[in-house]
Amino acid sequence: QMQGTIFPAPNFNPITDAQLLGGALQGISCEKDVLIDILTQRCNSQRLMIAEAYRDMYGRDLITDLKENLSHHFKEVMVGLMYPPASYDAHELWHALKGADTEERCLIDILASRSNMEIFQMKEAYLMQYNNDLQQDIDSETSGHFRDTLMNLAQGTRMEGYADPSTAAQDAMILWEACQQKTGEHKNMLQMILCNKSYQQLWMVFQEFQNISGQDIVDAINECYDGYFQELLVAIVLCVRDKPSYFAYRLYSAIHDFGFHNKTVIRILIARSEIDLMTIRQRYKERYGKSLFHDIKHFASGHYESALLAICAGDAEDY
Repeated sequence: QMQGTIFPAPNFNPITDAQLLGGALQGISCEKDVLIDILTQRCNSQRLMIAEAYRDMYGRDLITDLKENLSHHFKEVMVGLMYPPASYDAHELWHALKGADTEERCLIDILASRSNMEIFQMKEAYLMQYNNDLQQDIDSETSGHFRDTLMNLAQGTRMEGYADPSTAAQDAMILWEACQQKTGEHKNMLQMILCNKSYQQLWMVFQEFQNISGQDIVDAINECYDGYFQELLVAIVLCVRDKPSYFAYRLYSAIHDFGFHNKTVIRILIARSEIDLMTIRQRYKERYGKSLFHDIKHFASGHYESALLAICAGDAEDY
């Protein structure tokens, strides 16, 4: 049972919220606390209704006004909350692909973890927002087996709900051989299985892999491959096993490796807030001993910190 941290607000009135936001944004000094109180305490569909009411009321675009009045990471959080999920994924992918440097880890986080339906909607949003084809952009901005695997994931053709125990051992054998041989052909077989078989099937395949090789599939991949190709394969395996644990691990890395990687923290908190962020918080605490709330408090500051903590929805005992 996955659980998010943001729910539809009861007694919701988009017109009142739009008025309050207008007042907060039009004033001499922007009242950031008001923005946090409203935008982090409404679900995404409610925020979209507020944006509509805001446009009717002021003849202005709420996202534009947020961008003009806010700065730095706080702006990224508030603006990010205003995108529908598929548009937000598209927005993040576009910047990851078209920025000065390709942000491979953003591509991995999104494409390794989304369902077929989420990938389909994200590709549509990408086309609408940027008039570009996501798969063509992946093709031109990445390379090698990393690119081939991303392209396969971006097709959104993973089987769903189907499992065939009789072929699990066969698939496991192919994976094991791919880890031994490491030829181009074997790498293709490896990514074909990981990108196209159902989660249920892959559960069995990983079990069989352990039986055949005496090794966990993640350890085998880490030993045999390197670079972003290896990171992507591992991400797929971890998402098959337990998505909240994968995101807990990514948040921990983003917070603790080489300083606070703000973009990653913001993206995961916003994207998972209505899906499984509460579960991610539980996994984080179990695995790392400190709460996500505690670690964010330790690294972020000011209104940026307040906004992240509000999305994270920590409890008093998490301080």
